[in-house]
Amino acid sequence: MLEIKNFSKTYKGGIKAVDNLSLTVDSGDIFGFVGHNGAGKTTTIRAIAGVMDFDEGDILINDMSIKKDPVGCKKILAYIPDSPDLYGYLTGIQYLNFIADIYSIGKLQREENIKTFADALGLTPSLGDLISSYSHGMRQKLAVISALIHSPKLMILDEPFVGLDPKAAHTLKGIMREMCRQGSSIFFSTHVLDVAEKLCNKVAIIKSGKLIACGDVATVTGDKSLEDVFMELIEE
Repeated sequence: MLEIKNFSKTYKGGIKAVDNLSLTVDSGDIFGFVGHNGAGKTTTIRAIAGVMDFDEGDILINDMSIKKDPVGCKKILAYIPDSPDLYGYLTGIQYLNFIADIYSIGKLQREENIKTFADALGLTPSLGDLISSYSHGMRQKLAVISALIHSPKLMILDEPFVGLDPKAAHTLKGIMREMCRQGSSIFFSTHVLDVAEKLCNKVAIIKSGKLIACGDVATVTGDKSLEDVFMELIEE
């Protein structure tokens, strides 16, 4: 579903944020992407989502290149950044209908999807309120609902649990598992290593722009915790 092939990104001044990264996310994978601050996680995620150009390599989504066919890729993916930038002058329901219009989602399907996910995340009572009045957690919930509204085949998330209350975080984990049971794929970054270890079937660790570990969680961790393995690898 997602193939990153020899991906590199260099910023102005010659700073190489990501260096020759390659990995594959298969259908049904919940894939955790972990690393220290500045390791290259957000750069990689933004490139996958098609909001950042890059220098070398390619990124394929369902065998389509994000460089050559960005619209085709974006039709089947969803992206939630670490700080969703939503339109504060719209109400929650207006924003969701705007997103549904972009993806040409029919009236019955959008109403069903909005109700399902808004009820699950506890946002239904606030959908008539202006987004500018929302807390960070409420904005995060709205971003999640908008990402799910077109039933994406690939979901890309940058620190998705930051700002969510425990109940909403638990609900989101359940939604992610169900999506992958139905054949979709999820690739997300997180600093919460316990979450990655328990939720993911695969994990990659990036350090200073380079991939230093990748594979099934059980293979990467062995008889240790993901936190122990992470600390050992980044301190080498």
